Amino acid sequence: MNIEELVDNFGFLEDWEDRYAYLIDLGAQLPPMDDSLKTEQSKVRGCMSQVWMILGWDDTGRLTFTADSDAQIVRGLIAVLRTVYEGQTAAQIVDIDVEKTFARLGLDQHLSPNRRNGFFSMVERVKGFTSSPQI
Repeated sequence: MNIEELVDNFGFLEDWEDRYAYLIDLGAQLPPMDDSLKTEQSKVRGCMSQVWMILGWDDTGRLTFTADSDAQIVRGLIAVLRTVYEGQTAAQIVDIDVEKTFARLGLDQHLSPNRRNGFFSMVERVKGFTSSPQI
């Protein structure tokens, strides 16, 4: 799925309860993250829930993304971020306006400030990784 399909899918849902359920379904479809990867180093700071994220680059210079959370809604937010960022190059990631995407999905109006802060903590982790000297 790409971001336009995700926006369309959210757009078909008439109320926030349906969108919330869809977000939880997206999170349920995340590939499992091995517990051995859930370390202090992989933990995302700034999230109320427990969130772990491992980022890397594949052989073609595209972002790989493994993450998990102990909260269902946050797993859904992780799925959104994977849709936005996974498979992108560092240059493409810099050009992505994730706040605009967040608004297009209606998440800006329906998530608590704490969830929003957690989401953007994950975004900052991705952006920080793409600008690191590892590239």
